[in-house]
Amino acid sequence: MAISRAQLVKELEPGLNALFGLEYARYDNEDKEIFDSESSDRAFEEEVMLAGFAGAPVKNEGAGVSFDTANEVFTARYTHETIALAFSVTEEAVEDNLYDRLSARYTRALARSMANTKQVKAAAVLNNAFAAAGAAGTNPGGDGVSLVNTQHPLQSGGFLQNRLATDADLNETSLEQSLIDIAAFLDERGLRTAIKGMKLIVPRQLQFSADRLMNSTLRVGTADNDINAIRNMSMIPEGYVVNHYLTDADAFYIKTDCPNGFKHFVRTPLKTVMEGDFDTGNIRYKARERYSYGFSDPRCVFGTSGA
Repeated sequence: MAISRAQLVKELEPGLNALFGLEYARYDNEDKEIFDSESSDRAFEEEVMLAGFAGAPVKNEGAGVSFDTANEVFTARYTHETIALAFSVTEEAVEDNLYDRLSARYTRALARSMANTKQVKAAAVLNNAFAAAGAAGTNPGGDGVSLVNTQHPLQSGGFLQNRLATDADLNETSLEQSLIDIAAFLDERGLRTAIKGMKLIVPRQLQFSADRLMNSTLRVGTADNDINAIRNMSMIPEGYVVNHYLTDADAFYIKTDCPNGFKHFVRTPLKTVMEGDFDTGNIRYKARERYSYGFSDPRCVFGTSGA
């Protein structure tokens, strides 16, 4: 008795799904070191950033209490993208018993493609962090400027700076200055924040420099017996991570503990579907997911593009 196309699909789909899952899992989810994931049930998500209150004033005896208003500053929008790819195996390949070999190879390639695109999309938030607003491929924040900038406008007047005033390569001096600048962060009303640097993010080219700076007991590159203050003071408690999808070889970033920072919205989780095509006799296999990456509060990161 000949097996029908529908039966063939039903028999082979579980095996291909398992193969897809195994190959997909081989690639590290480097985005999870940067982004907090949330689910979404809309075409896009918006997050309204509020200014907070000014400093609390003195209340004189018998006087009424002062009131303040937390005004809306800007809105950050996350527009989901659909990522999908498919392959087909011809009816003739199935007849010639080439299906198992071809489908296994194609399924692995499809998993690799989907995993790679996801990491590229995530890393693009940092790769475009220094680009001028309006430049190709940029994603300015809700305040209208790039993620890492010296000119984030504040409601109280003046600017927030989450970029070194003079870009520098990764070394002890630039890392210490970055932490000093993070400690100077102000909120929209000009109040000092308690934001701290938590994690150093570097491209693969800087992983060895980062390891020496973060893990050496003594200062790096000196004959002095001075301690490594960054390590001794636990200034970056989550250490460093290497992101292999960063494109600038000398840029580095410090992720902070600022809430409502880097976000990854999942609209539709990764799903695979297999079906037979009546017209051509081909067997088709598709992978699809829908998501977005972005940021709300630029205080979530401090960075420099390197010297």
